[in-house]
Amino acid sequence: MCANVRRASRVLSQMYDDALRPLGLRSTQFSILQALSLAGPLLQGNLADFLALDTTALTRAVQLMQKRGWIKVAKGKLDRRERWLSLAPRGGQELTRALPAWQKVQQNLRAALGEERWKSLLVDATDVVAHHRSAAATSVSESIVGTP
Repeated sequence: MCANVRRASRVLSQMYDDALRPLGLRSTQFSILQALSLAGPLLQGNLADFLALDTTALTRAVQLMQKRGWIKVAKGKLDRRERWLSLAPRGGQELTRALPAWQKVQQNLRAALGEERWKSLLVDATDVVAHHRSAAATSVSESIVGTP
């Protein structure tokens, strides 16, 4: 199961990366821009959790995207260790510019899989992430209260 899902994930990432490459964007960067566009300012850790990204990988992406003027990084007002990320106007422009390429991949996949399989895959992927987060939360909770 794991090997098949990892292979599918790599193939999907490649498809999106290939479509976005001419625009100078990677699928991870697109996802970050999209998340900030939809959610507004987020703590870096919350964005990492939402996108299921390793914090080191997100930090590298954030540094590059900040350097390009796509996102803004601000320290927390009460806790200066916090890093708040928000979409910069230039990032919004990049997202708008990349959206047609992203949508084309989505349409091609939808057509290749058929509407029913497309929806089923979305539900299954969402369920896997939700299950993992629920299990992780339970594990943290148990370690806090000392339950084996």
